[in-house]
Amino acid sequence: MILPNQLTVLRIILTPIFLVLFLADDPTLKQISLVVYFIAAITDWYDGWLARKFNYITAWGKFLDPLADKILTSAAFIAFIFLDVLDLWMVLIIVFRDFLITGLRALAEYRKQYFSTSNSAKWKTVVQMIFIYYLLIFYTLRTVPYLAERYEYMFDILLNSQLIYFVMLFITLFTLSTGIFYVHKNWDLIKKIIQIEDNDN
Repeated sequence: MILPNQLTVLRIILTPIFLVLFLADDPTLKQISLVVYFIAAITDWYDGWLARKFNYITAWGKFLDPLADKILTSAAFIAFIFLDVLDLWMVLIIVFRDFLITGLRALAEYRKQYFSTSNSAKWKTVVQMIFIYYLLIFYTLRTVPYLAERYEYMFDILLNSQLIYFVMLFITLFTLSTGIFYVHKNWDLIKKIIQIEDNDN
């Protein structure tokens, strides 16, 4: 297995480790979980850079890399459900949309077909990641006693439940709309792929 694919597998392995640490009651473990998440995120950037620079591009990597990204992102969203920070229904919409599109793209590439992407879908990913980093950083920093006591008012503002709700609502609707647009734009190709699958079966 080439190095970029190894890094992708590492990202998948680090995801449950992050989840267990972040959901632990011990503040120190939560702080460690932030480091684990950042390491996992860095592997995403680095394996992509390696693949492009040295042409380490494989069919397995094309399938596994976006899947690993969705697993890591979904784990962060799900963690905040358990902490009563995010609403379940919003996270379900985002996770369902992202895995559905990732699955369709993987199936299309397996069939030597390629979906057209849009800038809105790329912005969707950027917005999701910024929001996740925002929540992870400030929620984790709040577990540091010195910071929690010294900047309590600031944390109350930055982690205000109504603020988080409406930002997450926007992200959910934006994510859903990009998914609908994606399916509509590639509907003929999706029907073609599904028909091929039916014929093979």
